[in-house]
Amino acid sequence: MTADLKLGINVGYWQREPDDQTETVLAAERCGYDAVFTAEAYGSDAFTTLTWYAARTSRIRLGTAVAQMSARTPAATAMHALTLDALSGGRVILGLGASGPQVVEGWYGQPFPKPLARTREYLDIVRQVWRREEPVTSEGPHYPLPFPGGAGLGKPLKSIVHPVRPEIPVYLGAEGPKNVALAAETCQGWLPLFVDPAQVEPVFGESLAGRPDGFEIAATVTTIVTDDLPAALEFAKIPLAFYIGGMGARDRNFHLDLIGRLGYAEQAERVQSLFLDGRRAEAIKAVPDELADSISLLGPIGRIKERLQLWRDSPVTTVLIAGVRDEPTLRAIKDLADA
Repeated sequence: MTADLKLGINVGYWQREPDDQTETVLAAERCGYDAVFTAEAYGSDAFTTLTWYAARTSRIRLGTAVAQMSARTPAATAMHALTLDALSGGRVILGLGASGPQVVEGWYGQPFPKPLARTREYLDIVRQVWRREEPVTSEGPHYPLPFPGGAGLGKPLKSIVHPVRPEIPVYLGAEGPKNVALAAETCQGWLPLFVDPAQVEPVFGESLAGRPDGFEIAATVTTIVTDDLPAALEFAKIPLAFYIGGMGARDRNFHLDLIGRLGYAEQAERVQSLFLDGRRAEAIKAVPDELADSISLLGPIGRIKERLQLWRDSPVTTVLIAGVRDEPTLRAIKDLADA
């Protein structure tokens, strides 16, 4: 159980058109939300938008959920984070994730195999950069420093900038049991996607067993405050169908695997089949109402209050509200969390 459930917002990534959510971020800060998180897929990036919001705020923490590791070398990611941390007065949370093979190999042109080992090396280098204890080196096979070969002139270097914090919090975006265990072992937090609060312990309890005191679990939760619950359910199914059906190959989709572990394996396979066959409207309808409802906050404000208690009763420490843009609704939800 979480004694004091925190609220943040996740403004996601742009889809189709640029989407400046400055007003939403400012409203969240005024309402006392703890953090704003940005994301990236294969369009807008997480750091530019986060910097844009950082320049317009003064208190709210600034997170990436998630920055894709294959998009940048570890040193480049460390530079992004330490620069924004300095400009924002130490407000950054670096959320990292491995993404999936379609994006990693198809978009970034990087190898996907052995994501757990790659993540360990990545984290080690990022933290070496921030600590500045000695020039950065790595003997790992995925991110060797200095680079073996090439011109043969590489040498270990130390950041010329002294970070304002030698330890920036790192949260890991993870879905598989081993990756969640890695987050609990090596990071300050976990960024789950599509999480049912009632199933955190049954599904992930063993993976989270080794987490330290103060470990954060910040779950992104689609939130729609409306009197039309059926319409809200239909809307909440859209991202589920997209991730189950389109964010992965037919024979290797981590999101589909996760939904299976939540108890909807057969239904998830049907959603994927419909989506990949081009029958997207049918795929959305095939997402079970119970699944969409369990991982979301949907309905009238009174129902939101009841459903929010499920998150309080779980190990989740922060609910990242996704989908709410207006200040009155953000404030109403914050009042519920503080009650």
